[in-house]
Amino acid sequence: MRVVIVGASGNVGSALLRRFALDPTVTSVVAVASRVPRADGTSTVVPPFDTAHWVRCDLTDPRGVVHERLTEAFAGADAVVHLAWALSPSHDTAHLDRVNLTGTRRVARAAVAAGVPHLVVASCASVYSPVGPPAAPPDDVPRLETWPTEGIATSVLSRSKVAVERMLDELEEDHPELVVTRVRSAFTVQRDAASELTRLLFGRLLAAPLRRSGQLPTLVWPRGLRIQLLHADDAAEGYRQIVVGRHHGGFNLAHDDVLTGADVADVVAGGNLREVAAPTLKRALSLAWHARVAPVEPGWLDAAIGVPVLDSARARALLHWEPVHDARSVLAEMIDGLAQGAGTQSPPLLPG
Repeated sequence: MRVVIVGASGNVGSALLRRFALDPTVTSVVAVASRVPRADGTSTVVPPFDTAHWVRCDLTDPRGVVHERLTEAFAGADAVVHLAWALSPSHDTAHLDRVNLTGTRRVARAAVAAGVPHLVVASCASVYSPVGPPAAPPDDVPRLETWPTEGIATSVLSRSKVAVERMLDELEEDHPELVVTRVRSAFTVQRDAASELTRLLFGRLLAAPLRRSGQLPTLVWPRGLRIQLLHADDAAEGYRQIVVGRHHGGFNLAHDDVLTGADVADVVAGGNLREVAAPTLKRALSLAWHARVAPVEPGWLDAAIGVPVLDSARARALLHWEPVHDARSVLAEMIDGLAQGAGTQSPPLLPG
């Protein structure tokens, strides 16, 4: 089968290229990205980026140009996997909307125009409505895909993911012949993406101690926050199963492990933990964001605390999917990758 990956140069995209390269069912892969891996004059493009035919396409280019390039790239495809998403610059919401909302709409329209039978779109846990009232601490009860997808109003990321899912609802209604799948994954990481994710979420200044030694003196942690982590290879296996089986609907992808501040502190700060009330930390984050020190807007904290724990029973039952990397090892791998300057020749995943 022929598969197109939009956003193939990033974290999940690179892992999916590795997975598809090992699957004899997938005979052809087209990789679409705004910044494509290139040889530097002394070396060639290396795996997994050498396993696909690359097409450069910036989703924010003029509509006609993008539609022509995408439609041509999608021709003859059995599935399109849309992973492209911008998180920065977080102060420029107009740019984020052009990439994330308009870009997704353009991918969907091109898939319909090219007659693609299956569209798989990356969503995330923050599309879900928060658990419990705002004044109450979140619970750790795992939620299935039936949990409401109204998002967290104060989070730009959450609002955008909700808008994309409503867009997909309309797409399914208007084009019942198209199989549409939404992948709602936990926070997804891998060693090679450590530098990219740290730049996007913490910035170079705030992450400096981790880059030097892989350790923080003390972990400052918002009270009530608990997280699920997923290895990019495990996420890619879920996507692969969805594509080759042409499964539709929503799928949660997450490891059952739920990490608390104490768990994270054990890995990144020698167990030294300082819990802070979430409103206090949000005020500090707001000041840092407005001062252009923190790269993520304050609503990220609301989303991180408010999202439900994901129940991946549907993926296990229908995809026979089971993550093989536990959350602690995923976190340790990411921190080691950051300290060691891990990365690849793909522009989003460059080290440093």
